[in-house]
Amino acid sequence: MSMFGDGLDAAVQKAFTRPAPKTAPAQMRYLVKQLGGTKAVAQMLRISQRTVERYVKDQIKKPRPDLAARLEREVKARWQPQIRAKARKKAATTGGIVIDTRARLGYTAPIGSTDQDRIRHLTVALPPQYAARLFDAQQAGAGDQELREIAAEALREVYFQDGGRRAGSLEEVRFTDVEHLEFDL
Repeated sequence: MSMFGDGLDAAVQKAFTRPAPKTAPAQMRYLVKQLGGTKAVAQMLRISQRTVERYVKDQIKKPRPDLAARLEREVKARWQPQIRAKARKKAATTGGIVIDTRARLGYTAPIGSTDQDRIRHLTVALPPQYAARLFDAQQAGAGDQELREIAAEALREVYFQDGGRRAGSLEEVRFTDVEHLEFDL
């Protein structure tokens, strides 16, 4: 699981206007409607087409735990795509994104400064350009490391340098040992 990618997805899911289907038959019907048939759903979930048909007809109601997890993940990934896109666009153009994290943060700076890493709990509003970079990187399939680097760069500018008002010679921020991470739009 990707901590940063899942955090961004959770932030966008808070913008949903209706809850996603909860029961397995309702989730299966939603996927059949989205993908245009039971065969495509069966291939995606790695189960038989007949099993999908039985879920759609309410003949099976309780999936195995691994199938239930795959089913929920696929439904949430496709649920309310227009609202998801609108929330991302708003964050990337006007609203920005808030990061709440408890992690080990330190920085590389000139000799004579105290650049020791330490655990910090930060809640910082990041400007829209960093929200756009995070969402664009996530859409391009970036891994946790790349998303972490973008977040570290944003924290350097917003938290450590305060938008250019202090610590101008700060070179790099180290963002490691993440204990807690949450995004909010």
